Amino acid sequence: MHPLHIFKYCPCCGAPAFAENDERSKRCAQCGFVFYHNASAATVAVILNAKGQLLVARRAMEPARGTLDLPGGFVDPGESIDDGCRREVREETGAEVVRMRYLFSLPNVYRFSGFDVHTADAFFACEIADESAILGADDVADLRWVDIADLRPEAFGLHSIRCGVERMLAEGLLQSFAERKGL
Repeated sequence: MHPLHIFKYCPCCGAPAFAENDERSKRCAQCGFVFYHNASAATVAVILNAKGQLLVARRAMEPARGTLDLPGGFVDPGESIDDGCRREVREETGAEVVRMRYLFSLPNVYRFSGFDVHTADAFFACEIADESAILGADDVADLRWVDIADLRPEAFGLHSIRCGVERMLAEGLLQSFAERKGL
């Protein structure tokens, strides 16, 4: 099934002649407008405290409501990926990121309003200003610090987050950050 199958009318002129152009785009036969289905940029914050515990969120909303997650989310238009990560951490935890380092990225599919939003999730190791002052907000039901040894990747509801936690555990990234007490 074409990724834009739910779009029946041209978003530019409204014509019903909005048909598949190739495997990821549709083209309007009336006005010539072409719409591409591209991945959206998203961020994931990997935050460890002084005890070497990972900050984990519980999702308050679908998709994957009630499962574990890491702070992060979509990058807004006009925003850099690192600024998007800082904003998402502030919105979801109340904390300010003081240092960050890019780790890796993973693809994901985020089901929203009956539409599959493909994302490129950028993972960042983040240090926050005051780890004692975190408070779950925005689309986070609660936050907690989890010992690295107690992490269960299968408890994370979103595919890219689960795979990212698995990768960090397999590569020893979390352990090395904890041992160094930072980035």
